Amino acid sequence: MMTFVSRPMSALALILAITVGSGAGLAQTPAPSASAAPTSATLKPEQVALLRQALAQAPAQGFPDQAFTPPGLDALLQSPNPAVKQKGEAVLKAAVLRYAAALHSGRLANADFDDEWGMRPAAFNPGPDFDAAVAANKLPEWLASLPPAYAGYQQLVRGLADYRAIAAKGGWQSLPGGPVLKPGATDARVPALRARLGVEGIVIPAGAGDPNLYDSATVDGVKTFQARHGLMADGELGKPTLAALNMPVGQRVLQIMANMERWRWLSESLPADRIQVNIAAAVLTLYKADQPVLSMRTASGKPGDHTPMLRSKITSIVFNPPWNVPDSIAKKELYPKQRSDPGYFEREDIHVIKTADGERLQQAAGPKSSLGQIKFDFDNRYGVYLHDTPSRGAFAKQGRMVSHGCVRLEKPQDLAQQLLDGDGAWNAELIKTTIDATDTKRVPVAKPVTVLIFYWTAFAGADGAMNFGKDPYDWDHELLQRIAGTKSSNA
Repeated sequence: MMTFVSRPMSALALILAITVGSGAGLAQTPAPSASAAPTSATLKPEQVALLRQALAQAPAQGFPDQAFTPPGLDALLQSPNPAVKQKGEAVLKAAVLRYAAALHSGRLANADFDDEWGMRPAAFNPGPDFDAAVAANKLPEWLASLPPAYAGYQQLVRGLADYRAIAAKGGWQSLPGGPVLKPGATDARVPALRARLGVEGIVIPAGAGDPNLYDSATVDGVKTFQARHGLMADGELGKPTLAALNMPVGQRVLQIMANMERWRWLSESLPADRIQVNIAAAVLTLYKADQPVLSMRTASGKPGDHTPMLRSKITSIVFNPPWNVPDSIAKKELYPKQRSDPGYFEREDIHVIKTADGERLQQAAGPKSSLGQIKFDFDNRYGVYLHDTPSRGAFAKQGRMVSHGCVRLEKPQDLAQQLLDGDGAWNAELIKTTIDATDTKRVPVAKPVTVLIFYWTAFAGADGAMNFGKDPYDWDHELLQRIAGTKSSNA
């Protein structure tokens, strides 16, 4: 297994390693899932030109410039010596296969994934389809089939181009600190604030009065920016908003690239009926027939108790679930509370259950249960699930990283009703009656629904504009480090 830098890299170092990189080094590094077997396809001149162009355009897909172009390739391809030219075509084909594997399935070998990144790209050997495309003269179609076929990925491709263009023009100027700027105030920073917003397409009409007045049009522009960055859209220029405004454009480019890489880990298609949880934004969306029909806030795992990325299927719903406390939580949190406050277990309805191996803790179903009134079960090796919670305060906050790793739901009854909708016996009234009865009841889901728990920190909003969230687990940074480590360790 490769090693990677254990201390944080600066944004500049990451930009140099990932955005610029060592083209020669990566070009000689086999992609994780690519076949090493040579291809036997014979290329026509126009096919050589097309493949060479594809390598040159790799940066548009989030790769470093010249990443897959071996040094001296053009000299080989343009040589008048047939033997040398043939060697150049062999080098070109090998480079294209590396590019194809990286574009389709990402740049990490399975062994190089963080254990909590439960997504793994399927094995992919581009060689046979490449040979078939060459023989049928369908290389354009083959190349077009390589990137993830998702609107979310294509939106990031466009966003990457936009933010690289901003970077090429010099990026944006940082705004100086100062007191919180509230609507109606006058501040010398206001003209610079308007200019900063305009760089990302939030154009503020020029006012007729004092240019330093924080007028309603500028306030609305700041609210738009805040909404696009997962901030409280209060229109005030405080520290969180100022920090987001002053994030270097190069860091936004890296953020987009990290999210593009994660899209490559998904399968080639997702079910039309599914649940998507964005860990970083703490939001759940239910899709039916590929259309969103229900959305709600969630509470994800706090840093140190990460909610893992995974894909599974919800097979059953438990009403009035007891909570079988994981040993780690029992030892770290609950037993110490009981020792310092001997009445804690009784007040919280926590019982000590004797087992063959010793004992475990269980919190009884009811108003005290940390799982609330509903739990959604799906098989996974991390022991996490979606569930209700008696602690509702977190849903009113922007930062909702408060759980031990499971995903708490703002509207669990609404989700239960949607998932049981195909079962004629279940409706909102029966769900309420079942909960009110207080007995624990497990109900199978007639059509198990795919649940995808993923980590998106950059994505396009409904208006097509890029949205950027925080990287609460530092997974964007870790992913980019691992990619850089793969290149440096194999170059």
